[in-house]
Amino acid sequence: MPHDPDLLIDPSRRRARGAVSNSSGRFEKLERSEIHDGWDIDEERGDFRTHLSFETAKTIITRNASPDLGFDRSINPYRGCEHGCVYCFARPTHAYAGYSPGLDFETRLIAKPNAAELLEKELRNRRYAVAPIAIGTNTDPYQPVEKSQRIMRDCLEVLRDFKHPVGIVTKGTLIERDLDILRGMASEGLVKVGISVTSLDVKVSRLMEPRAPTPDRRLRMIEKLASEGIPVRLMVSPVVPGLTDHEVERIIGAGAAAGAKAVSWTMLRLPLEVSELFQEWLATHFPDRKAKVMSLIREMHGGQDYSAEWGKRMRGEGTYAQMIAHRVAIAMRRTGLPKDLPPLRCDLFERPIVAGDQLSLF
Repeated sequence: MPHDPDLLIDPSRRRARGAVSNSSGRFEKLERSEIHDGWDIDEERGDFRTHLSFETAKTIITRNASPDLGFDRSINPYRGCEHGCVYCFARPTHAYAGYSPGLDFETRLIAKPNAAELLEKELRNRRYAVAPIAIGTNTDPYQPVEKSQRIMRDCLEVLRDFKHPVGIVTKGTLIERDLDILRGMASEGLVKVGISVTSLDVKVSRLMEPRAPTPDRRLRMIEKLASEGIPVRLMVSPVVPGLTDHEVERIIGAGAAAGAKAVSWTMLRLPLEVSELFQEWLATHFPDRKAKVMSLIREMHGGQDYSAEWGKRMRGEGTYAQMIAHRVAIAMRRTGLPKDLPPLRCDLFERPIVAGDQLSLF
């Protein structure tokens, strides 16, 4: 993709944001871009501030049949994510809402305030079959807006009351607010948490994940959760070829020292608009590394920026991908960390009795 500076947003208007542009999504009939029209007029343009809107969801449990995912159902309390991770594979989903996968994804957030109500309704359905629910696999449920909205906490309360197993993925330290719920669920084998650490380099992390907690703070979050008896998996995700790949062993060692009980990893994925956004970001912040990074990525995907083939999309294939996998395996053996946490319990599930229910005599 050619790097066109005219398509980039002024840095003063995108402070602490990941994407550097805000082009229209692939479903829009008109292409939106910000360029100077040639008139010598000073025009003040506003900053990209966080805007929250609400939608009344019709369902809340999303099903998938992907053979390379470890879950078949998930919940996403929010659309978009203020953490602003430039590499986020969920960015293209914002196009479905008519927004840009670029800066809109991290500034125009959509909350689902009726999520907990819908969750309870779906769990009460007699045809519902229990299996762990994943939360945070698309957008982070503990992004900053959760502090005021408390949608994730409401959902956790429902899952606790139904004794339903849940796996949470997050970078957000706000998860520590919910230790009172998580602690009890963990004691019954009903919860596990994945914390992703992409780089230990504060500068790289701040540019790549501008509003996510620092690497050191995430390690302390692992330590805190582990000390409360909550099983934590370190997620080296994603590994960015030519940029963070040299840190793999250090990240795994730091996670083990903090108390993680398992480790997983994925390679950088660049589906749809993410490829263009990531290349713009590289050209802006690491122009000297762009060619090397993209060359390694294409080497793993048959010359393409991305291949969605199941079984290969998460880690790529070829010599470089095999080398990273080998290094991770050695680091796991050295630290004694397995790839999986113990399975969650599904046998404790029960529907709480509510007013109007007929009590059993036995």
